[in-house]
Amino acid sequence: MPVARRTDAVLLLVALVWGSSYLAAKTATVLLPVLVVLFARYAISALACGALVAARRRPRRWTRAEVRIGVLLGVTQAAVLVLETYGVAHTSAANAGLIISLTIVLTPLMDRTGGRPALPVTFFLAAGLCVLAVGLLISGTGLHAPRLGDGLMLAAAVVRAGHVALVGRLTAGRPVDPLHLTTVQTVVGSALFLPAAIAHLPDLAGSSAATWAQLVYLALFCSVFAFLAQTWAVQRTSASRASLLLGTEPIWAVAVGIALGGERLTAWAFLGAALMITGTYWGQAVERAHRTAQHAGKEERAGRPMTPTGA
Repeated sequence: MPVARRTDAVLLLVALVWGSSYLAAKTATVLLPVLVVLFARYAISALACGALVAARRRPRRWTRAEVRIGVLLGVTQAAVLVLETYGVAHTSAANAGLIISLTIVLTPLMDRTGGRPALPVTFFLAAGLCVLAVGLLISGTGLHAPRLGDGLMLAAAVVRAGHVALVGRLTAGRPVDPLHLTTVQTVVGSALFLPAAIAHLPDLAGSSAATWAQLVYLALFCSVFAFLAQTWAVQRTSASRASLLLGTEPIWAVAVGIALGGERLTAWAFLGAALMITGTYWGQAVERAHRTAQHAGKEERAGRPMTPTGA
């Protein structure tokens, strides 16, 4: 499989996992406080990452850049999860899903790796189509007047867009090990949420097997795998393209809700799914063409011979 398609497939799988995380997190937070769930998620993730590092046949040397970048990304990732979780708790799922989808539009505005010029207008039209699609996907529950949760979800969209852009900007051209970077992020998250979770550790230890299964899923799949895969993929593509692919997350959330949560899919949701797929692939084509043209322009200005299109 070509590198570009393999990278797209990994990002879509990350979107699927994150889409399924809403049902698991919602169920877990019914019995445990939000910050305790987040601490358990990060702590289990940190243990898993540590085990993966220790199990390597050829250990890699840690660098200061990995620690420095990992600490910064750990803070921004933790901020995203806090804002999203509390935002969903204080607003409707419709408003939350629509507002967080603004990440698709915000990320290209923040993505200026290598001083690249602004994306063409057609890219933002494609991103706008994705936002409209999310609105249709969640229109069955109806929209409500702005409330505290709406502001929190808007802040989460801004921070998530900044986080995705930072991953691409800080790791581009650097020999950063994704596993080391993810390990640092999980350790930072565990340290940030530990003070708030200490008083509830007995409740966490006495949780049911089903609750622990949800926490383990959130940690190993929605955190360890997703963070590793996202870092690996963003290093091989642009943050803007990654944001479009990760923007399919609402589709997977709806699919999981129908299959496991007993939700019903309306005609508007079907239309939204079609528009989301159309907008995503349209945006991919626009962004890919823009990036190719930019690269060709740099080669031409540098006086290098251009590669024939037929080759």
